This record gives sequence, structure tokens and C-alpha cells, in this order.
Amino acid sequence: MTELTRKTCTPCQGGIPPLTPVEAEAFRLQTPEWAIRDDAHRIERTYKFKNFADAFVFVQQAAELAESEGHHPDISFGWGYVTVSLQTKKIKGLHENDFIMAAKLDRGMDELSQR
Repeated sequence: MTELTRKTCTPCQGGIPPLTPVEAEAFRLQTPEWAIRDDAHRIERTYKFKNFADAFVFVQQAAELAESEGHHPDISFGWGYVTVSLQTKKIKGLHENDFIMAAKLDRGMDELSQR
């Protein structure tokens, strides 16, 4: 995986500027399945699954990861899909933490796919 998966989210206290669109794109290159949205204020990806149960398993894993990293995405899901949206709300934009979570979610998806 990417070097992002070896990092841990750091607490964001606010007061720092969000990533610029150029900086966000540089991180996105390490998470190519993610799309930059809202003028580089958030990233989003929709994962596909065979059924509702598999999507739910991924949501459970994403929730556990979010708790362990202290960085919580917006997640919606239904039959055969999970959509994850990430942004750092304290800075109203993107931070490296968002891309760390994205990379780790991708790694979790890869592990689920191999089962």
C-alpha cells in the first residue's frame, strides 16, 4: 500500500489552513479511487459490494477504524454500496488525516475482497 497507510491520524485542533487544491491533488495521487469534491474541501469514494451484508461488514470495519484513528467520516450505505466522505471539519477542508483514512479504508476493502 501507500506510505499513508503507515501513518496515524493526528489530532487536529483547528487554526491551521486546509490543504490547497494542489496539495490535495498530490495526496489524491496516493488514493486514486477517491474524488476531490466541493472545491477541494472533501474527498469521496463509493465502494461496490455483492450484497447488503457485505456492505454492512465494511461499514462496521470503517467505524472501528474511525474510532481507532479518531477521525470520523460520513458514511452512507445500502444494497451493494458504501459511500464514504471525508473532510476535517475543524478546518472546514482537507487535511493529511483525510487521505490517511482514505488509504486505510482502501486497504480494508482490499482485505475484504481477498476473503
